[in-house]
Amino acid sequence: MTNVKESMETITGWLKSITELGLALILTFVMIDILFPGSTGVVANIGTVVGQFSQQGLTGLIALLMFLILFKNK
Repeated sequence: MTNVKESMETITGWLKSITELGLALILTFVMIDILFPGSTGVVANIGTVVGQFSQQGLTGLIALLMFLILFKNK
């Protein structure tokens, strides 16, 4: 049973590292896109995603809040 627990902890650690790397890359691309507009398109994609949430009205707002709560509790 400890092997399973250790394996799950290892996998969880890897996933956290990959997530942190992804967030760092997104922030880097946002900064590049701010300094050189239109070079990466990340800001436009973020705007599209936020726009999709807002088009759904209350359902989109609830989904966005749930996403933010889950993201904050990482």
